[in-house]
Amino acid sequence: MSATTGRVAGRVALISGGARGMGEAHARALVAEGASVVIGDVLEEDGARVAAELGAQRALFVHLDVTDEESWRHAVAATVDRFGHLDVLINNAGIFSRGSVAEATVADWRRTIDIDLTGNFIGMHTAVEALKASGSASVINISSIAGLTGFKNRAAYSAAKWGVQGLTKTSALDLGPFGIRVNSVHPGSVRTPLTAGLQRGFGQIPLGRDAAPEEISELIVFLASDESRFITGASIAIDGGETAGNNLRQDA
Repeated sequence: MSATTGRVAGRVALISGGARGMGEAHARALVAEGASVVIGDVLEEDGARVAAELGAQRALFVHLDVTDEESWRHAVAATVDRFGHLDVLINNAGIFSRGSVAEATVADWRRTIDIDLTGNFIGMHTAVEALKASGSASVINISSIAGLTGFKNRAAYSAAKWGVQGLTKTSALDLGPFGIRVNSVHPGSVRTPLTAGLQRGFGQIPLGRDAAPEEISELIVFLASDESRFITGASIAIDGGETAGNNLRQDA
């Protein structure tokens, strides 16, 4: 792929969960705008395919288990070894779990928190020195609208996504002096393999539909670029208005 407008030309991004869904869309959008990307995922076949399609000069796949610190260290080192630096970290990997506090198992809780929240912490913890060296780095933590409002029957998922928002805001304070911006993105309904099996209506969404992954990627490119150089500590909903209010309420 060749750069179009080059909004992130010369930047290097490491994306967890980059083998499919939103992560794949983010990788493609960043490369199209001039960046190089490292696709980290446990889905080796899918990740290698995406990297090959993007081209060896601009993309690399690395096996990445976000719950494992050594796996993160390898991914960061591979990024710097291949492309020379790291400017953008996108904590995108996540799972979706069901169950209230009465119904979810402790094992479900721990696995969801480990991947959806602790994985973000380990990624930032491991990459921070490389990001400092960038001088103008951006961390983009993918949360959810479940991290902005309560979600029925989603105890572990919602708790993890709220935790991502808190980790983001705290880290924006801690890392700002090093030129590292940290923001969280809160997508609503998006068409991905993760949500393919869900049965949903869209009456609660003012725009009346779900989003294509590429629509989220447009925001990711913005946050990765210098266009957002004064934005940090923000929690940005991209949800068709779903969290704006009660769209199902009818006038009396």
